[in-house]
Order: sequence, then structure tokens, then C-alpha cells
Amino acid sequence: MDQIVVSLLELAYTISALALASAGLALIFGLMRVINLAHGEFIVLGGYATIVALRLGCNIWIAMLIVAPLVVGVVGFLIERIVIRWLYGRTVDTMLATWGLSLAISGGLSIIFGETTSGVPNPIGPLQIGRFSVGGYSLFVIAMSLGLMIGLYLILRFTRAGLIVRGAMQSSQVSAALGHSTQKIYTMTFVAGSMVAGFAGGVLSPLVALTPNTGGQFIAKTFITVITGGPSVIAGTVAASILLGTVAKVFELLATPVVGEMALLLSAVVLLRMLPQGITSRWFKGSA
Repeated sequence: MDQIVVSLLELAYTISALALASAGLALIFGLMRVINLAHGEFIVLGGYATIVALRLGCNIWIAMLIVAPLVVGVVGFLIERIVIRWLYGRTVDTMLATWGLSLAISGGLSIIFGETTSGVPNPIGPLQIGRFSVGGYSLFVIAMSLGLMIGLYLILRFTRAGLIVRGAMQSSQVSAALGHSTQKIYTMTFVAGSMVAGFAGGVLSPLVALTPNTGGQFIAKTFITVITGGPSVIAGTVAASILLGTVAKVFELLATPVVGEMALLLSAVVLLRMLPQGITSRWFKGSA
């Protein structure tokens, strides 16, 4: 029984970490149709912002949960103002620009921090479940992911700002006719997605060995998750994270982590072959 509980907690952590890392990209791509290939570097920036804040004497919880998203949010604002706003509606150009940004960010981090691996101390020790020990911080990640998804859903579904954003993404002309600045909505959405990516980077930093090139391990899985999820931002991210995270964890337990990653990719390919528009193109229609 104890082993079953531990296995379920490990599965919940895998799903939660995937959803947490994908949420920022889901906001930007799902609401704006902007493919941000620098999303992985945004997550890494959140991790490095946490490290710098800790070195300056900041409390670890404030560094992870407040400083990281604020720093990445500011970076996202500058990038949107300087680069992204001139490329809306130009998918290929946006992909090339954000790919260049990812290289520039990783290069800048290499210059500042070097190529050595950095990390954040784990603030929560292990928990004992019968004969087994599980990471207490994994439970915190599960809670943060769940809280983030619920919060984003409530904002998009029931607040005036969320309604305006969703309306602008469906018809920018109608939104402009109603007196809303489409450009401001795009900026606000991009900054929000950047802050969520920074939040993910801060929360996951105690569990990830950070290097300037770590972003590559995030962008592949998060992009697959968002595309597989389909048009509904929150419902799609959650559904895809549950499906792909479960497949990856099962094959990881049966074989190795590498096999788990391969199974995740193959399951996404099969699913997109069956549902080209993603999971929520058939189910959860109208969900946020």
C-alpha cells in the first residue's frame, strides 16, 4: 500500500511539473498564437533570478515565488516592446525571432554565470511514508501547479480582464471597436505568460541543475504539451499534462527515463495524428 501511495505521488509530481512548465507557453500560444521558442530560456531565467536573489540575502520563498516571476515579467515586457509586437500574425518570423532570442539569452547567461551547474537548496526535507521516503518539495510543486491552474482558470473565466483578453484573441477588430487597445492586451498577455514561466523556473529551481543551456530540455516537452492540448488554454494544458505525464512516468518505471521521454513524444505524435487540432478540439469546447 505504501508503495502504491509513493508511486501515485511520483506520478502526480511528473504531471504537475509538466503542467507548471507549460502554463506560460500555453497562455502566449493559446491566446495570442505566438510561438515563443525562448520559453525554455524564460524558465531558466526564473531559476537564475532565484539564485541571484538568494546570493543577495533574499528569503528563498520570496526569491522563488515573487522575485523570479517579476524579473522574467520585466524581461518579457522589454522583449514584447522591442521585438514581438512587430511580428504579430507572422508565425515564421516570430519563430525565427524567438529562436534567436533563446540563443542570445543562453549566451548572455553563459557570459554572466559561466557554464558551471548552479542550483537552489531544497527548502523542504524528505517525508516518510511507511518504509519509503519521498521528497517533501515534490508535494509543494504539486500544490503550486494546482493552485496556478485554478487561479488562471478563474481569471480567464470570471474576471473582466480575462474576458477582454479572450475576446481580443477571438476578434481583435471587435475588441478595438468596443474601445479596448489590442496592443495593450497583447502586451499584458505576453507579460503574464512570461511571469508564469518565471514562476515555474523559480518553483522548479531546487529540483533542476541549472546551466545556461537547460532551456532546451523544457521547450520540447512544453511545446508538445501545449500543441497536444489544443485550443483551450487551461483545460488543454491540464489534459495533455495528465496524458503525456502518465505515459512518460509509466515507461520510466518500466524501463528508463530516456524510454519515458521517447514514449511521451511518440504518444503525442499518435494523438495529434488522431486529433490534429489537439485534445480540446473535440472535448472541453468553450473551456478556458
